[in-house]
Amino acid sequence: MRIGEIAALVGVTSRAVRHYHHLGLLPEPERRSNGYRVYTVRDAVLLARIRRLSELGLSLDEVRDVLADDAGRELAEVLGELDADLARQEEEIRARRRRLAELMAGTLPPEGPVSPALARLLGAMPRTTSAMAAKDRELLTLLDTVGGDESVYDALHPLAHDPDVLALYHRLDALTDAATDDPRVGPLAAALTAAIPDEVLAAMSAADGPVLEGFGDAFLADFTPAQGEVARLVAQALAKRIDGMDGTDGEGAG
Repeated sequence: MRIGEIAALVGVTSRAVRHYHHLGLLPEPERRSNGYRVYTVRDAVLLARIRRLSELGLSLDEVRDVLADDAGRELAEVLGELDADLARQEEEIRARRRRLAELMAGTLPPEGPVSPALARLLGAMPRTTSAMAAKDRELLTLLDTVGGDESVYDALHPLAHDPDVLALYHRLDALTDAATDDPRVGPLAAALTAAIPDEVLAAMSAADGPVLEGFGDAFLADFTPAQGEVARLVAQALAKRIDGMDGTDGEGAG
């Protein structure tokens, strides 16, 4: 049999046969005087075995181990590893389907797929035309993607139902064209700081999230000047509150 004939017999391509030769899985037969390879029935049997093992999901390296007989691993061992790997894949698929079922059940927010805890928080937030409220939702979605903490989302739930918080968003919107020394900046920063309860700060402090290098500067740059100044003042004030909660505000020094 020539290469095209043995390939057709076993149900593979001539290219696959040549690849198996290259990898040493299938010995390359001697060429006749006319330059053609001539394959035997024994070659066809071996090629068929390679195909069957590949269709089970074995890699070609694993196929080589099996074909090596005593010098390689037992087929049962290789198949056992393959079965364990398939079991892990099945569990991953089940988990993904459970997640999809939750989203299709109506918990999918406009921002798209997020963690169940954040989906509950976003679903509790009132509908509003506030641009700053929309920015806050986007920020939460970003943080959720890079390692958000469920306890923080749970602690934020009371704020989602607080009408005063929505009013603060609108006050931020009003600073779109204002300068950093606008007289509204300081009072708004103080009001926003006061609106965040200790429970939220405690959850944020305890959260083991990633260190986002350069995020602070990029975060402030995404605001207009006056809004960025408010955000900077709030961040400073919250950092001091967290230090005080941790007992690291300098008391007892010296």
